[in-house]
Amino acid sequence: MKKIYKYKKVLSNPSRWEVVLKEIRTLVDMALNSPLQDDSIHQAPLEIVSKLLSENTNLTTQDHESIIVAIAPLLENNHPPPDLCEFFCKHCRERPRSMVVIEVFTPVVQRILKHNMDFGKCPRLRLFTQEYILALNELNAGMEVVKKFIHSMHGPTGQCPHPRVLPNLVAVCLAAIYSCYEEFINSRDNSPSLKEIRNGCQQQCDRKPNLPLRLLHTSPDLVSQEATLSESRLKSVIVTSNEIHVEVERNNTANQKMTANVGNDSEPNLIDCLMVSPTCSTMSIELSAQADRILGCYVEILKMLSDYDDWRPALASLLQPIPFPKEALAHEKFTKELKYVIQRFAEDPRQEVHSCLLSVRAGKDGWFQLYSPGGVACDDDGELFASMVHILMGSCYKTKKFLLSLAENKLGPCMLLALRGNQTMVEILCLMLEYNIIDNNDTQLQIISTLESTDVGKRMYEQLCDRQRELKELQRKGGPTRLTLPSKSTDADLARLLSSGSFGNLENLSLAFTNVTSACAEHLIKLPSLKQLNLWSTQFGDAGLRLLSEHLTMLQVLNLCETPVTDAGLLALSSMKSLCSLNMNSTKLSADTYEDLKAKLPNLKEVDVRYTEAW
Repeated sequence: MKKIYKYKKVLSNPSRWEVVLKEIRTLVDMALNSPLQDDSIHQAPLEIVSKLLSENTNLTTQDHESIIVAIAPLLENNHPPPDLCEFFCKHCRERPRSMVVIEVFTPVVQRILKHNMDFGKCPRLRLFTQEYILALNELNAGMEVVKKFIHSMHGPTGQCPHPRVLPNLVAVCLAAIYSCYEEFINSRDNSPSLKEIRNGCQQQCDRKPNLPLRLLHTSPDLVSQEATLSESRLKSVIVTSNEIHVEVERNNTANQKMTANVGNDSEPNLIDCLMVSPTCSTMSIELSAQADRILGCYVEILKMLSDYDDWRPALASLLQPIPFPKEALAHEKFTKELKYVIQRFAEDPRQEVHSCLLSVRAGKDGWFQLYSPGGVACDDDGELFASMVHILMGSCYKTKKFLLSLAENKLGPCMLLALRGNQTMVEILCLMLEYNIIDNNDTQLQIISTLESTDVGKRMYEQLCDRQRELKELQRKGGPTRLTLPSKSTDADLARLLSSGSFGNLENLSLAFTNVTSACAEHLIKLPSLKQLNLWSTQFGDAGLRLLSEHLTMLQVLNLCETPVTDAGLLALSSMKSLCSLNMNSTKLSADTYEDLKAKLPNLKEVDVRYTEAW
């Protein structure tokens, strides 16, 4: 510590920079060769140099690079302190093509991405990483250099060995994209910018006043004019800030949701207006050249990340809450570029990936809503929407909740795509008819007309009619009240048996020790009188359980002993209020799910949870 104090005193009063540079090298050697295993031994020299640089701002570029090279050995195993990060950021901005960026900064940034646990505690590390990537993009090869860097962070194998790399890269991308719209956001809500925070401006009085902003807000005069005019007209509202020019063109015919807020001092939410108001037609945002380059670079990085199979599940989960500013979602260029990432999610067969297209919770829009026809990000005739529906069919398309959502919000696009021969949409319309999702007779007839207008629709509608006739025969009163299938029976055997006669009276069905799977749920939900179902030691899983929970609401006894069901499927049982006996012995039931089921199933009297976590 005495040596460190000595160097600190010497370097606090620099005379000649040749001597200072020599002292820095000696200080670094001392820290590297010290036998003490203490982080402060390595951090102290970095803090001394950091203070030296902050107090001497008139150094030449050559002096900068010499100091960076001198302290490089210490940076191999240590994060740079905040002031040193500022110095590195400045160097990346002013000399992006310097060899120091490639040779010295690259291993430092790699270490940050591999080991940093929270950029919230070290925001300048994130800023440095952000500026470093932008410096790479300024090289002659541009994004090719960035792509090689991302590949080096992932590694040559199919699985990245460093779990922190992806979340850290995503955090850098999100912060960079936010910075592109920061001036506009601050002009709207007058919150302190990151730039102001870095400069120590925290007080309201320290910041510039709000720029005038009236965005998508209907005035009383405008509403009165709209009530009397028979034809709609276009009106433009222009909002400018230091870096952004925004033009909003909208139809003057106000809907009830917009007029309800007249006289309210608060501004309406930008994207809520875009999503709910059919009166909003187009919106264009123009960024400055610098912000445009930053946006292009970091959206391209998100595309690269989505190309790695092992990263895609975590990336989809991180982006599921739509962690972008509203202004970005209203920016056509941004949503058009990000569409590639959403397509990658929609093409992935893994449920953990494509399920992230849906909203993170009820009442909140997800990527599915934003990129479907009528959504703020949709720029096609529904091609991406069709592919999203197609991939979601494998996990939730047969649930009434999903079909009801489509019927209420996207029935028009579904019918249009079905009219154009899209097989996925034809199947969706058939399911809506089969599960009685549509109550209105005129709408049902319109769906039938749509199905009969194409060959594929006509064929599938005829198959639906055949199934409905078989269903009526199946549900006709009569037949046994109890039925047990022989062991080793399959889904096909069950389907063949149920199609052979009437089972309208069937109350007790045992499929124990058979080979049936979740696929047989399609046939089970057609049994109107079923009250007891035994699935002991079958391969019946979560997908089938979710389907049963929506259709067999009168089921009273259910045996799931030794089935592969998990919490994901068992939670769906909370809607089966008639259940009084439930066997979950030897399943993957958790204690939390068990408590949830007990609270939501008031008639439950007999429960078997042996050999589970809840036991």
